[in-house]
Amino acid sequence: MDAASSVNAGWREADRSMSSGRPVARAQAVEPVPPPTPLAAKSAPSPVRVSRESAPNQATLAAWNELVLHAEGTDVTQLSVWATIRALAGYTPTYLFAYQGETLVAGALLLRRRLLGLLTIGYLPYGPVIHPEVPDRPAVLAAIVQELNIFARQQRLMFVQPPEHAGDVSEVLLAGGYRPSKAGVAPAGSYRLDLTPPLEEIRAGFSKRLKSWTNRWESKGVRVRLGDERDLPLLLSLMARTGERQGFRPPPLAYVQTFYRELGQLGNAALFVGEVNGVAVSADVVTVCGGMVRGRLGGFNGDGETGKLSVPAAVRWEIIKWAKERGYRYLDFGGLPERMLTDMIDRGIHTSDEWPSAQRSKLQFNGTPFRYPTPVELVRPAVLRLAYDWGTSHPSGMRVVQTVKDVLRGVRGRTSGAKYL
Repeated sequence: MDAASSVNAGWREADRSMSSGRPVARAQAVEPVPPPTPLAAKSAPSPVRVSRESAPNQATLAAWNELVLHAEGTDVTQLSVWATIRALAGYTPTYLFAYQGETLVAGALLLRRRLLGLLTIGYLPYGPVIHPEVPDRPAVLAAIVQELNIFARQQRLMFVQPPEHAGDVSEVLLAGGYRPSKAGVAPAGSYRLDLTPPLEEIRAGFSKRLKSWTNRWESKGVRVRLGDERDLPLLLSLMARTGERQGFRPPPLAYVQTFYRELGQLGNAALFVGEVNGVAVSADVVTVCGGMVRGRLGGFNGDGETGKLSVPAAVRWEIIKWAKERGYRYLDFGGLPERMLTDMIDRGIHTSDEWPSAQRSKLQFNGTPFRYPTPVELVRPAVLRLAYDWGTSHPSGMRVVQTVKDVLRGVRGRTSGAKYL
């Protein structure tokens, strides 16, 4: 239900026409975040202690952010600044922190919102986060899930999307009374590019057409630059053009400004603008966490001849170079629908004309599809569960559910299917 569950508003369609010109301007240097505190090897790990806090002190938040930034498979939605961002949409935060001795070994940022004055809805996006070196992961997981369950049972609806590589979280929650969620509060899986090979090797894997474009953009007047907060109105105007084609409206400017400011000051967000002869036609915001660069917001004006120059692809090519230069591991192109995931992962199908063209465009970068662990939900009492099940399985009910999801994401009056952040 958190807006972050619906990443890449513009990235779903940005390459429909298929840019890199000259190198982008260099971002201001950001001091690298130190790795999480190493855990001392012990023959008998300390007992796990879990605390619940609504307003942790700065030292605790700093330790938490340090853990999140180095935990593979999670997202910026677990950073403390996300609570500030989502407060604009009416959410209040609750933190769970698990300690062994005095060392923070795991935690979760839970988001809670009241709907229509009646329902309380909780959401845990890409968590809980557990220290990669914890000596007894099952014990830590059991302790934090115990506290999570107390919180969940105080809500009418609770949704949890575990981070990547955390299938054990889904298993423990399913065994504890949760069920697989069909609410679609997060993508079932995504498509990413490994950035560890040499740049030329990455480029060699592109489609023939895309490789050709990387040599022609500059001569066509295509340039990609690194933007800043002054470009956010431009981003929203381009998102509006994309939304006209895809059926969504962009988020409010104040929301995007807060999003960009809070994450940008930590070095966890960057904005790229693609221009043709000095006129901006494409823009993308990416976020960074745990070695993963994710496409988050994007828009494209494909009118006229500029629509044939594949400027969104030029932007992504610059993002690839930018991310690789900074040592990031992956570029996530955004969620894939379950049908594509099933075809690609389970059936070994590499391409199909039946897939949405906006999704097929991602494949030209030669990435890899992957699934997230099973999202789970807890809905109570039984009468609400029956109404909820009807709403997620019947057309008229699904429209109601979509409207509720739009409200929970903080935007009213959007057309069905709109997704952002």
